[in-house]
Amino acid sequence: MSPSTTTEPPRTGVLPPLAQIIGVGTATTDDSYSQQEVLDAFRITDPRIRSVFLNSAIDRRFLALPPQDGEGNRVSEPQGDLLDKHKATAVRMGAEALEACLKRAGAELSDLRHLCCVTSTGFLTPGLSAQLIRELGIDRHCSRSDIVGMGCNAGLNALNVVTGWAAAHPGELAVVLCSEACSAAYAMDDTMRTAVVNSLFGDGSGAVALMADTGPGDEAAIAPEGPRILKFASCLIPDAIDAMRYDWDRAQDRFSFFLDPQIPYVVGAHAELVVDRLLSGTGLRRSDIEHWLVHSGGKKVIDAVTVNLGLTRHDLRHTVGVLRDYGNVSSGSFLFSYERLLDEAVTRPGEYGVLMTMGPGSTIETALIQW
Repeated sequence: MSPSTTTEPPRTGVLPPLAQIIGVGTATTDDSYSQQEVLDAFRITDPRIRSVFLNSAIDRRFLALPPQDGEGNRVSEPQGDLLDKHKATAVRMGAEALEACLKRAGAELSDLRHLCCVTSTGFLTPGLSAQLIRELGIDRHCSRSDIVGMGCNAGLNALNVVTGWAAAHPGELAVVLCSEACSAAYAMDDTMRTAVVNSLFGDGSGAVALMADTGPGDEAAIAPEGPRILKFASCLIPDAIDAMRYDWDRAQDRFSFFLDPQIPYVVGAHAELVVDRLLSGTGLRRSDIEHWLVHSGGKKVIDAVTVNLGLTRHDLRHTVGVLRDYGNVSSGSFLFSYERLLDEAVTRPGEYGVLMTMGPGSTIETALIQW
């Protein structure tokens, strides 16, 4: 919070809430590794690659590493095995995150009316939503949708779409579930492209529950701690459409990530533009935003957003903390930060927050929320 910010919420034109966030839950894979342990596991000695890992601002990540051969070497997995890993890992983590989210919302699986699943590192038909409905015994008539391949920004894309569903079905429970098995995209070669990706991503799932009021005086909201969603704003950067991508690597005969070194600067240069668009017409200034929940895209990305939006380290403490403890868990990263903010128990009625994600496109997605 800037020194000039008061504890009273600013007087603005009232935006009608689109829906309320009433629960959140997260989950990971079983095994956590320090960056040094990952280097040791792959017997990486190249000083350039070691530097990328050890200067990433990441302490630990949850990963399902490739299997070992008889001599203890990690074995490169063919694409078919990676797709199997994607399915098994995404379903298991997703089920845990979904159940944790519903528990926090005070709801049951039987209350669920729409399930939207987001994934980036594999392709399933039928999709993850169908897999989870069968796995958990969710009502077969539950409405569902799947957002596949949009990348790290997709959690807010899904939230935008499902907020519309919730507004059209007041009083009915919807969940957005981001389940990212980033280990299913782990490549093994000695290129710097691979090193950057392998040093950054971790496995994780985040789920968020939504519900819209049925009308004036509605008391149906389950979780009073949850903020109401007021507005969304997006920014696609066509000139950087290839700067972040997950495509076919012919040399390795598999899919792999690519991250352009200029990404932090591209994101930073456009962060102010999209936030100003988000706040346009609300009467709010950036200094009126009490809580910032930004995608943990990497140290340089976080630094670029901090500088270009004039934020403080405290403003992005949860973003930094999630990167440190989990790495980049792709589309669900901002939900890990949101969960930490709720656990901190510092939000007060009337305060505003901004959610921000960024990913392939290149794209920045934002949402304005209010407690």
